[in-house]
Amino acid sequence: MNFLARAVHDRHEAADLAQESYLRVLALQKSGEAIQEPRALLYRTARNLVIDQYRRSGVRDQVVAPDADIEHDLLAGPAACEPETAAMSAQSVDAMLATIGALPLRCREAFILHKFDGLSQAAVAQQMEISVTMVERHIKTAMAACRRCQQQLDDAAPTEKHPSA
Repeated sequence: MNFLARAVHDRHEAADLAQESYLRVLALQKSGEAIQEPRALLYRTARNLVIDQYRRSGVRDQVVAPDADIEHDLLAGPAACEPETAAMSAQSVDAMLATIGALPLRCREAFILHKFDGLSQAAVAQQMEISVTMVERHIKTAMAACRRCQQQLDDAAPTEKHPSA
């Protein structure tokens, strides 16, 4: 709920998105599909729903003047909808989730509680029954792993080739 409320800035909309996220994960679970990391799947589902909501609201909010260039751009679609871009985005999410999943258990728990559940470091420390300093270390370790993952993704991303003039 906290994750979604921060993302959409509306508690009621966040509640709707949380319910939809749970429904989708439960439907997948009832279909017989094995879910190894249900919490990670729930967050990913919620994140995807937020993205879908922003896309829908962005399309509804656009007012387009009848201009041939703009019409052509609309027909081409946004770059984010291109299959290659979507595949790279999905791969990035999968890589980041794998990185978080590979963290030591207590480190991963502190990171998720702080970053995804929105708990303060003091609240995480209290819940995990460890010191705030240890929570800070866990979060620092997790953030470093996420930065390394992002750097590897950035290094592996194909660069756009510009024709020589």
